[in-house]
Amino acid sequence: MISAEYCRLMARYNSWQNGSLVTAADGLTNADRWKDRGAFFQSIAATLNHLYWADALMLERLKGNPRPEDNIRHSLTSPSDWDEFKTLRSQRNEEIEDWAAQLRDVELCGMLAWYPGDGSTRIEKPKALCAIELFNHQTHHRGQIHAMLTAAGARPEATDLSMLP
Repeated sequence: MISAEYCRLMARYNSWQNGSLVTAADGLTNADRWKDRGAFFQSIAATLNHLYWADALMLERLKGNPRPEDNIRHSLTSPSDWDEFKTLRSQRNEEIEDWAAQLRDVELCGMLAWYPGDGSTRIEKPKALCAIELFNHQTHHRGQIHAMLTAAGARPEATDLSMLP
């Protein structure tokens, strides 16, 4: 279905695009980043936080942790400090790139199982599908952030994969 090389490409794309959004959001005030803009998670900052935490959960599942919610708490309001967010986002980007760099094609075969935060029902999906979901989910929400930033007068970079430096 996919390869480790695909994951490495998408990890690079993820870092590039997150950097673009953070740079564009740097030009906004904190109030502008937290302003409700009518998106699913309301604000630019909350949507960025959602991506940060969702990436952590998905990556832990891909690494074989069946209960990542035991240690990772998804939050739309944390981190609330912009400088702290930028540092943490950069670290998460590196973590995803490191995972992809060490990935082998064979590790994308088989099934992945985990339990949601309430621990109720075991979920089982193909590993390759879960890796695709990591990157697809990022792209979906970054599109929302890109639109909110553009509406706020910021100018993030193009999002075309073919423009990846």
